[in-house]
Amino acid sequence: MNKIKIILVSVLFLIMVSPSFGQSAASLLQGMDALMSAPKDKEALVKMVLKDRSGKEKVREAIMKQKGQYHKIYRYTYPEKQVGTATLSLPDDIIWLYMPAFNKAVKVTLLSKSQAFTGTDFSYEDMSGSSFSERFTPRILASSDDQIYQLELMPKSMKSRYSKIIVYLDKTHLYPLKMEYFDKDKTYFKFATYTYKKQGKYWYAEQVIMNNISKEHSTEIFLTQIKFDQGLDDAEFTVENLKPEK
Repeated sequence: MNKIKIILVSVLFLIMVSPSFGQSAASLLQGMDALMSAPKDKEALVKMVLKDRSGKEKVREAIMKQKGQYHKIYRYTYPEKQVGTATLSLPDDIIWLYMPAFNKAVKVTLLSKSQAFTGTDFSYEDMSGSSFSERFTPRILASSDDQIYQLELMPKSMKSRYSKIIVYLDKTHLYPLKMEYFDKDKTYFKFATYTYKKQGKYWYAEQVIMNNISKEHSTEIFLTQIKFDQGLDDAEFTVENLKPEK
């Protein structure tokens, strides 16, 4: 075999063992988005456990409802001081917040979206209904594990609070296992780990833990009693519906 053939064979071998062979970064990210937004609608009980550096915990509970990709509502049911607080995510990255103390809903501004989502380690940007494909440009990084795709996501908008996110995807099902977040100064400051479970034909994140490295603080989210495709009414996802009935 001459040198040219050797080079061609070597190049072909490198392409075939590359994690991007047969899959583009864009198609992988779109696959993750499709898995995460597959149900027509869903409803679940949400438990949040906030833990500080001393190990002290605060527990919150809420009812979460979502229809399609862009309509999502959280309504807190515990503790007492949080009862009635609600958030509504709508298309075009619109988020509304209702706080009983003010007895009205307020629109979350672009600046506020980089801040903590109701005191947790998630930001309003993290809780956005917009898909990752809409908000980020991906590229495949070298993977140290043949069961994982590693993607680097670069924000399309300068308004994002992140300079990049590194995502670790399960190769078989394309759900996220871990996400590493870098701030505007390119400092790695928090990460999320995911535990996915299948119910019927859908995969969903049964547990998500967001760890803020700089603050030594974490927020753990559990989903229970999840229901899919109930035919939720559009009327549930309106600003008027944020205010609880008396």
